[in-house]
Amino acid sequence: MSLLAVLQNRALIAALIVWVLAQVVKLPLEYLRTRTWNWAILLSVGGMPSSHSALVSSAAYGIGLTAGFDSAVFAVSSVFALIVVYDATGIRRQAGRHAEIINMMIQNLVEGHPLRQEELREVLGHSPGEALAGVVMGLVLTQIFWWVYPAS
Repeated sequence: MSLLAVLQNRALIAALIVWVLAQVVKLPLEYLRTRTWNWAILLSVGGMPSSHSALVSSAAYGIGLTAGFDSAVFAVSSVFALIVVYDATGIRRQAGRHAEIINMMIQNLVEGHPLRQEELREVLGHSPGEALAGVVMGLVLTQIFWWVYPAS
């Protein structure tokens, strides 16, 4: 397999473009929420929309458009996408809630003391709405990519 073949894989290219766009969209949405520019969000997990959900739904849809929605590879990619979205909204979301509680406990323990503590990352997972927004973004942008860049 050559690098040229990889660069011509429409499902992969569409999924990567969707993933980058989902990360970029987080920046202005975070600004609207907090009124501060947080450039670190471009490389972080969590937030709106879910770039994980956008990436895997775009890949699965692109595979369906390429290989057929009745193909085994589409079935595998769809199951993979469901696992990723489930993990983003379930396990990682709960880990974020645990981090939030632990950070609150540490704050209560050290309040009034000059101790400096490192907080755990609280935004690890996604709400169902954030994951759904990622899935919709993945599907819509992949379809647009298919229309704009037809197979040669």
